[in-house]
Amino acid sequence: MSTTREARTIEAQGLVRRYGRLRALDGLDLSTGTGVTGLLGPNGAGKTTLLRILATVMPYDDGALRVLGQDPRTPAGRLAIRRSLGYLPQDAGFHRGFTAFEAIDYVAVLKEHTQVRARHDEVRRVLGEVGLTDVATRKVRALSGGMRRRLALAQALLGSPDLLVLDEPTVGLDPEQRIRFRELVSEAGDGRTVLLSTHQTEDVAAVCSQVVVVDHGRSLFAGSVADLVAVAQGRVWVDETRDPRAYAGWRLADGSYHHVGDPPAGAALVAPRIEDAYLLLLGPGASREAA
Repeated sequence: MSTTREARTIEAQGLVRRYGRLRALDGLDLSTGTGVTGLLGPNGAGKTTLLRILATVMPYDDGALRVLGQDPRTPAGRLAIRRSLGYLPQDAGFHRGFTAFEAIDYVAVLKEHTQVRARHDEVRRVLGEVGLTDVATRKVRALSGGMRRRLALAQALLGSPDLLVLDEPTVGLDPEQRIRFRELVSEAGDGRTVLLSTHQTEDVAAVCSQVVVVDHGRSLFAGSVADLVAVAQGRVWVDETRDPRAYAGWRLADGSYHHVGDPPAGAALVAPRIEDAYLLLLGPGASREAA
């Protein structure tokens, strides 16, 4: 193994983004290299703002940022980033009168795929990757919500970009489609960088080599999934009744209660899971939905 530090795809220090008096990002730090990094945090934590900044859709107000070695504050830097970027926003905004093929072909033109035959081959490739070959001639307005989400993922995969930024990629996908998504992301993370925001902690556990937990515009944790789970070691227990002192607790299928927090003496401790550690990082009252 090389003793030199792995090149970082994203280096952010003290990022600030303001909306009037509100700070959507409040001194956020982030450092990622190749592989898949999951971004967890409650609604309003600043995740989408962060991803939009990384995708050069939005500027930041303060701090320092390098993406793929480029400065997104300069025109040359933004252009270089965009040429090596695949971005899946929460709403891809496809024209509903386009067919699926036409929608991806239009994005491919915007991404400077100028050779018609090669471009159409690439459009067919990414439609196949997300399982939409059979509906390539169907209008966007006739696609289901899950199909439109897969179409958005297809446009992000165009050109096999060095950096994939995915905002809630599994929204609207059924269990079978989510499994296929995990396969795609695992393959995409081989030799490139994938940063994804997701509601699904099981998706993070399944495909992410690293995870970042964000709240109130700051990063609370950055490390491996195993290191995140270790945060909850010795702080998860089960009991026959709901313990009001727990940060969070819910009834299990067998009628017992799963608790997260500071266990009482003699508690029946159980192995923690990623969602347990996530709730602990957010603190008491953190049984908010992960977003």
